[in-house]
Amino acid sequence: MTTHPPQATRAGRGLTVADAMEPFDYQITDDSSIDRADDILRSADLDYLLVRDHNGRCEGLVTRTSLQPFLTHLWYAERTAISATTHQRGPFAWPTMGLRLAAIAMRIRHLAVWPVVDDDGYLLGVITADRATGLLAAAPA
Repeated sequence: MTTHPPQATRAGRGLTVADAMEPFDYQITDDSSIDRADDILRSADLDYLLVRDHNGRCEGLVTRTSLQPFLTHLWYAERTAISATTHQRGPFAWPTMGLRLAAIAMRIRHLAVWPVVDDDGYLLGVITADRATGLLAAAPA
């Protein structure tokens, strides 16, 4: 019979997304206008905003870059909802997910930031690629 050491004692594998997760307070509803999202991004000097649906569940995130094509026509930006844009959508990370797995998924999907949600889809925070990489590098081998 083969036994395996507890996950926490295996080299760096005990780290989870919860260990790397950071709070993020800036959110916008998916029915808000592109113009409103741009105002928030500019005034708070942010690169991205988390998007939630009308029930408060995480729907994804929108970046300044993804909004740029819509901002060339002011009338379009004022009348178009975030839900009509192409923005990062799920699946999302969850707190119990292994940090190594999350880092791999982020690298494959080319994500700099990834929302972390609970079992019901409500936002808990975000994980950044830089933070995940830093924690994994500092983990004992």
